[in-house]
Amino acid sequence: MAEHSFSTGAAAAAAVAALLTALGPAQAGATPPHTGLTGGAGPTPAPASRFVPGPCPKTPEPIEALATAKCGFLEVPENRARPGGRTIRLAVAVIPAASAKPAQDPVVFMSGGPGGETFDDIPFLVDSGLNRDRDLIVMAQRGNLYDKPNLACPELDRFNAESVGLPSYAPSTEKLMLDAVKRCRDRLTADGTDLSAYNSTENAADFADLRTALGIRQWNVYGHSYGSDLATTYLRLHPQGIRAVALDSIAPPQSVSLPFGWASAREGLDNLYEACAAEPRCKSRYPDLERTLNEQVRKLEAKPLALNVRPPQGGDPVKVVLDGGALLNVLVARAIPFADVPAAIDELSRGRPERFARARAAGSVQNVGETAHGMTNSVVCSEWVPGHPASDVLDAGRRAFPEWPDPVLAQAPQLAFQNQVCHVWNVPDRTATQRVAPAGSVPVLFLNGTFDMKTGASWAQKTARTLPHATTVRIPGIGHWVVPQSPCAQKVLASFLTRPTAPDTGCVAGLGWEPFTITPK
Repeated sequence: MAEHSFSTGAAAAAAVAALLTALGPAQAGATPPHTGLTGGAGPTPAPASRFVPGPCPKTPEPIEALATAKCGFLEVPENRARPGGRTIRLAVAVIPAASAKPAQDPVVFMSGGPGGETFDDIPFLVDSGLNRDRDLIVMAQRGNLYDKPNLACPELDRFNAESVGLPSYAPSTEKLMLDAVKRCRDRLTADGTDLSAYNSTENAADFADLRTALGIRQWNVYGHSYGSDLATTYLRLHPQGIRAVALDSIAPPQSVSLPFGWASAREGLDNLYEACAAEPRCKSRYPDLERTLNEQVRKLEAKPLALNVRPPQGGDPVKVVLDGGALLNVLVARAIPFADVPAAIDELSRGRPERFARARAAGSVQNVGETAHGMTNSVVCSEWVPGHPASDVLDAGRRAFPEWPDPVLAQAPQLAFQNQVCHVWNVPDRTATQRVAPAGSVPVLFLNGTFDMKTGASWAQKTARTLPHATTVRIPGIGHWVVPQSPCAQKVLASFLTRPTAPDTGCVAGLGWEPFTITPK
C-alpha cells in the first residue's frame, strides 16, 4: 500500500454523517473482505458486518461526551472461520470533534486489557484532546461491557475482592481462583459462547469491518497497553485505510508473554531507583532503596503480615495480607503514587506498612461485572501463555530480581497461576499467528513512561525496528498509559495526528518527574 494519504474526500465524510443520522439497520451494512470455507463447497462469504444505529450505553456515571455522540452496534460474525455461526454486537460511539472545522480523518481508540471496560476511558480521551480536531470513535472490543455477549466474570471479581486477605501464591488461593475461572467458563459456554473466537485476530477484523461499515476512507489509530498489541496486529493484517498509528505503553505482540512481565517490572523499578538517586534529597533520605525493598520482599514472603485496613475508597476495614507477591503487585499496579514509593518502602522497613496495606485494600472494592475476564482469559491463554512453561517464568524472575525468593518469582507480575488457569480455560494456541513483529509503512508514534512497570519503556525501541517510519518518545516519571497523565505527551500526540511524518517532540526535552515525598527520619 501507499505509505499514507493526508486527506479524505468530502463524499466519505458525508457518508459517515448520513449513516449515523439517517440510515436504518438494513441500509447500514457493509460486507467485509472475509471469507470462510465449507467442506467441498468452495469459498462461502462470511455473514456481512453492519453498523446499526442505536442509543448510547447507559453508563453507571454519566459521560458528558456521550450526550452528543452518535452510537449503535457493529454486528459481526462471532467466528469468521465458521460460516453460518452466530453474530455478536459491539457497542460503538462516535464523539464529534470540538473544532468547527474538523479534519476528515477520525481517530479510533483501542483500549487496554484485554477485557478492560472501554467507555469509561472516554472522559480521559476527551480531556487529553483526542477529539479536539477530529471525530473520536470508540468501540468496545468483543466481549466487553455493553456488548452482546458480555464476557464478564463476576465470579472472578468476587475472588479478586477476597484475595486481598489471602496469601498471594498459596495453594489454597490458587484453588479458589481456579474454581472461579471454571464457574465462569462453564456459564459462558453454556450460553453458546465460542471462547476461541475472542482473540486479537478477530478483534482486529472487527475494527477493519467498523471502518468499512461506517464508510470511512481513512482514519488514525490510537491504542494503549493491550490496545497497542491489537493496533499493531490490526496494522499488520488490515493496513488499508490507516493513516497513522499511535502506540501508548507498547505491548509488542511478538514479545508479550508471562516472562515479559518480569523484564518490564525490573526496568520500571530501576528507572525509579535512578530517579531517586538523581534527586539529592531523595538520595540522602533513602540511600539504599533497592536493598530495602529486597529485604522486605524476602522478609514478608517468609512471614506475611496480616492486618485490618480501611480501603481508600471508604467503607469498613478489611483484612489484608502483605507478603512478597503483594508488595510486587502493588508496585506494578501503580497502587501507590510514584512520588510516594520511596517513602512507602522506607516506612515498611520501619514497621509502618500502612501505605502498602491501604493500596492492597483498594482491591477489595471491585466493580463486579465491569471487566470482561472472559476476553482476558481467551487472549492470555491463546496468545501470551503458550510456549512458555513455568520454568521460563521463574528463570525470567530470577534474572530480573536474583535476590528475591523463588515463590515470588514463580508467578508473573499481576498474572498469577496462568498456566493452571489456561488449562481450565482450554482455548487453542494461537502464538504462531499472533507472535509476529509488526510491519507497515505508515507513520507510527510510540509513547512510553519511564516508570512503567507493566510494559517497560525500552520495548518501544525494540518494536520500532520493523517500522521504518517510527518515532519513539519517553516521558520521564510517568507509568502505564502515558497520554492522560502528561500534557507534553498530549501535545506530541496532537502534533503527530496533524503531521504524522514530523511530530513536534520539543516539549520532552525539559521534562522531569514529580519530586519524591521526603518523610522525617
